Amino acid sequence: MSSPSFRPPSGFDLPRYAGVPTFMRLPYVPLDDPRLAEVQVGLIGVPWDSGTTNRPGPRHGPRQLRDMSTMIRAQNGATGVRPFERINCADLGDVSPNPADIQDSMARITTFYDAVREAGVLPLTAGGDHLTSLPVLRALSKPAPLGMIHFDSHTDLFKDYFGGTQYTHGTPFRRAVEEGLLEPKRVVQIGIRGSTYDDEDRDFADAVGIRVIPIEEFHARGPEDVMTEAKEIVGTSPTYISYDIDFVDPAFAPGTGTPEVGGPNSHQALLVARLLEGVNIAGADLVEVSPPFDPSGGTAFLAVSIMFEILCNMALGFSPTSD
Repeated sequence: MSSPSFRPPSGFDLPRYAGVPTFMRLPYVPLDDPRLAEVQVGLIGVPWDSGTTNRPGPRHGPRQLRDMSTMIRAQNGATGVRPFERINCADLGDVSPNPADIQDSMARITTFYDAVREAGVLPLTAGGDHLTSLPVLRALSKPAPLGMIHFDSHTDLFKDYFGGTQYTHGTPFRRAVEEGLLEPKRVVQIGIRGSTYDDEDRDFADAVGIRVIPIEEFHARGPEDVMTEAKEIVGTSPTYISYDIDFVDPAFAPGTGTPEVGGPNSHQALLVARLLEGVNIAGADLVEVSPPFDPSGGTAFLAVSIMFEILCNMALGFSPTSD
């Protein structure tokens, strides 16, 4: 397969502050575009935060992430991977949510990702709050349940909120296990920390076999050792990557709705994504960037840099394209 037009323009040809911002300056290829058949990895925005229960704002995340992603260049400075020369990547646009109806929004998201999956495109998603992951998983797990490597300060395994509300940004993976979208014994959650209401979520994780690595263990062992275990847990079968930006310490990523202190620094945040090399990635998301809490865009730039690390590892799962 050859399609040099899928490569983003160089900053030496078009300044990074110029042009229409797409993810990483890639071409925009909507689902009804015939070029979709050539796309191998599609970057998608889900501007939706109806699952938020405290500080809203992630609905504005994809737009800020696109803007900050114009700083992404052709080559990974640490690994040398040049993803846009290995595979055809494109910005597939945004899923249009219904901000007044959670169930309708989730149905729209699943329908969109059904089309992406049927086209044979691997999705890399920019949220949106963490409830976004549930309707995405409903589409991607249809061939078979997935494993998951989940970076977060929260488990998002709670039964419900406010006495019975089952669909919030704190419940997506409880629902995903209950619906058979994930294989719990192939799920690992990394970075969990902060004050709690009780142990209900951790008790559920223990009961179904989810491995939880709290932040104290992460810091004691180091990213390399933790990621070695994570990759052993998920094995070689298809695995979803879910990365909540609040995994990172708020000193480095303040632009999020539910920050927790004591997390990784920016280097460690990039490193864990880089260490996903070899994982059979079926799709990935980066969620919970909330521009109102960091208008400068520093959080968003870290987030898209993490997405680039994930993209590089997705690219390594393909044979390179040839001109």
